[in-house]
Amino acid sequence: MRKRARIIYNPTSGREMIKQHLVEILAVFEKAGYETSAFATTPEPNSAKNEAHRAAKDGFDLVVAAGGDGTINEVVNGIAPLHRRPKLAIIPAGTTNDYARALRIPREDPVAAAKVVLQNQRMKMDIGKAGDNYFINIAAGGLLTELTYDVPSNLKSIFGYLAYIVKGAEMLPRVKPVEMDIEYDGEHFHGQASMFFLALTNSIGGFEQIVPDASLDDGKFTMIIVKSSSLPDLLHLMVKALNGKHVDDPRIIYRKARKVVVNPVNERVMVNLDGEYGGDAPMIFKNLKRHIDMFTNLDSVPVSEPEDDEYRQVEEQFVAEVQNLSQDDDQD
Repeated sequence: MRKRARIIYNPTSGREMIKQHLVEILAVFEKAGYETSAFATTPEPNSAKNEAHRAAKDGFDLVVAAGGDGTINEVVNGIAPLHRRPKLAIIPAGTTNDYARALRIPREDPVAAAKVVLQNQRMKMDIGKAGDNYFINIAAGGLLTELTYDVPSNLKSIFGYLAYIVKGAEMLPRVKPVEMDIEYDGEHFHGQASMFFLALTNSIGGFEQIVPDASLDDGKFTMIIVKSSSLPDLLHLMVKALNGKHVDDPRIIYRKARKVVVNPVNERVMVNLDGEYGGDAPMIFKNLKRHIDMFTNLDSVPVSEPEDDEYRQVEEQFVAEVQNLSQDDDQD
């Protein structure tokens, strides 16, 4: 019986790039030996998730998530709970495409991204489970969560995830720590924290130094707890993180962990999963080791890519705002 593939694509992502190249993309997967069909997501909630779940239950051998990181997250949530899971491929068409960057998949050419399947290189990827939901890149609570919901959508679409950092420089004066109780692989933190952060890949907003030692298949999150909450400390930590010099800083906890339990103490702790609201703590986070069989591009793209011009511009803007805030703080 011939193998079957289902392409689940967001028709509005990336200036409708997938839609414009759909015939060529279908031809690529046919060439790879798959009888291929396509499904355009709708504005209905969980459209991509529901279709991915249906395709998996119907016995499709391959599901292709074509769109931004949100579409990929939905597709993974559709297939992750199942015992029999199809292989997964991705065609990035969003603004940031952190997951595609981590997997070294072309991010500007959807046909080239589709052709990764022809190389037949696959990797069993870790994903995270948070309560009843799954995530592919990050989970966070505290400062990062607040930033996510406060950044205007047009700023997100122009600059991608780095917009959170730029907006963060503006918001830092009113950021307050939250008392948290966090257990992780036999260790325990109880105290004031500005944020906690669990990463599955090394690509956060295009930067690869915030989590420099992330592994895609070791069964562990990279966990960061930011203990400090003073404005000068947070500004200093942000700059260090952009350069990968924050790992041993005493103001943070930087650990590898398979399971993390986050409990609020006196205040609400909202949880962010891959950039979207994922519920409130208390919450248990588990790393599902090598849970998704993913087509990757292990040979064609260098491990470390140069930053795009738009990211460099955002970083320069961020540094300028940090300097202004630092000066204001010195004057207070």
